[in-house]
Amino acid sequence: MAKRDGDGWIECRCGGKHWGLNGAAGLLLYRDGKVMLQHRAPWVHNGDTWGLPGGARDSHESIQEAAIRESVEETGIDPTHLEVVGLFSDDHSDWRYDTVIAKAHGDLNTATWNPETHDIGWYEISEIQGLNLHPSFAKTWPTLQNLVTDLVASGSL
Repeated sequence: MAKRDGDGWIECRCGGKHWGLNGAAGLLLYRDGKVMLQHRAPWVHNGDTWGLPGGARDSHESIQEAAIRESVEETGIDPTHLEVVGLFSDDHSDWRYDTVIAKAHGDLNTATWNPETHDIGWYEISEIQGLNLHPSFAKTWPTLQNLVTDLVASGSL
């Protein structure tokens, strides 16, 4: 296994402190009109909030590789049961969070969670805003919601 060189905090020009020396990536899975969200364990940064599985990107990884690796680690998904259909980048110029948008096929399940995951839920798009969201996810959710809605309308999701 390659060395994990992405772990660490970066002070961003936006005034925030972000996890991921090389940026970070997460996975937005969509199936049957619902989005899969991870309830973050209370002990992690911004714990006890709902968001996308994801984390620090290592220098040798593509965006997609990082998002899928983190999601496998945190939720136990089998990546052979998903199809990538889009990408959204929240670019801060010196740091960014990339969201890989994917269609989850029927056989995809969340078998084994790691300790960073308190729960997994599938939520209708209209339900998500009412959850206690991870602060960064809450900021990007309106844009992601529009992207998902457009991808569903186009038949990609």
